[in-house]
Amino acid sequence: MAEVLKERMGAGVLAFPLSPFTVDGADIDVEAFRGHLRRHISAGASALFVCCGTGEFPALSEDEYAQLIAVAVEEAGGKTPILAGVGYGWAQAVRFARIADEAGADGALVMPHYLVHGTQLGLVRQIEAIAGRTELPLIVYQRGLVSYSVPSIRAISAIPTVIGLKDGRSDFGQLQQLKLATAPEFLYFNGALTAEMQARPYSSIGVSAYSSAVHSFAPEIASAFFAANQASDDATIDLLLREFYSPFVELRDRQAGYAVSLIKTAARLRGDQVGPVRAPLLDPVGADLADLEAIVTRGLALVGASL
Repeated sequence: MAEVLKERMGAGVLAFPLSPFTVDGADIDVEAFRGHLRRHISAGASALFVCCGTGEFPALSEDEYAQLIAVAVEEAGGKTPILAGVGYGWAQAVRFARIADEAGADGALVMPHYLVHGTQLGLVRQIEAIAGRTELPLIVYQRGLVSYSVPSIRAISAIPTVIGLKDGRSDFGQLQQLKLATAPEFLYFNGALTAEMQARPYSSIGVSAYSSAVHSFAPEIASAFFAANQASDDATIDLLLREFYSPFVELRDRQAGYAVSLIKTAARLRGDQVGPVRAPLLDPVGADLADLEAIVTRGLALVGASL
C-alpha cells in the first residue's frame, strides 16, 4: 500500500469524503454516499480517506461506519485506494480497524486521541498496540494532543505496517526533523486545516502530498490548485489563495466546527445531497451561508466552473 500511495500522490489530490445523512440527520444516506464517492473518483482523487474528520467519524455508529466503508470499497472497485479513519483510544482504534479490514479497506488513518495527555513512550505504545492487532497499513495522524519526538517517530516508523504520518501541526522545524529521522519510503502528508493554504511551505521541505476537504464540493478548484502547486505556478497559486482559499479560511474561523460544516453546506449548494452535519456541529445560516455561496461562486468562476 505504501508503494501504491506514493505512486498515486503525485497524480492527484487525497480526498476526504463527507458522510451523507438523511434530512433529519438520523440515518446515513447510502445512495447519496454512492453519488458523492463517484464525484470524487471521476474528478481524479488519488485516494479516498473515508470516515475521517471531514466524514464526521466521531458522529458515526459502528454499523454506519461499517456500511460506509463497505460502500466506498465497492464504488472504488480496486482502482482507488480506500483508507478508513480509526480511533480514538487504541482499543477503539483496533475495533474500527477490524471493521474496516473486514469491509475491504486498503489501510487506515489513526485519528488523534483526545482529552488524555500521554508521554512519548505512551504514544509509541499506543501505535504498537494498534499495529499489533490489525494487518492494515497504518498512517498516524499528528495533531492536537499527538506530537511525536524524533525518537518516537523512529520507533513508530520501524513498525512494518506503519507507512506514514499525516501532519496537522504545521511546525515545520519539527516536521523537518522527523523527515530526516525516517527512511525515504516513509510517507508524509500535509494534514493542516484547509491544507492548500500551507501547501507551499510543506512542499519546501519535501511534503507535497496533502488532504483536500475542498475536493468534497469543488474538485475543479482543488484539482487546479494541485496542478499549480505541482508545477510551482506561483501566479495561479496566489490567485486561488487570494480569491478563494483565504476568504474561505476567514469564514471557517468564524465558528467552531465550520471546518466540516462549511464543506457539507457547500456540497449541498452544488446539488450534492449529503444532508446536514450532526451535533455538536452546526450548519451555517444567515450571513455566513450567503458569504459561503459568494466565496464558492467566485472560486468556481476562477477555474471556469459554476454552481
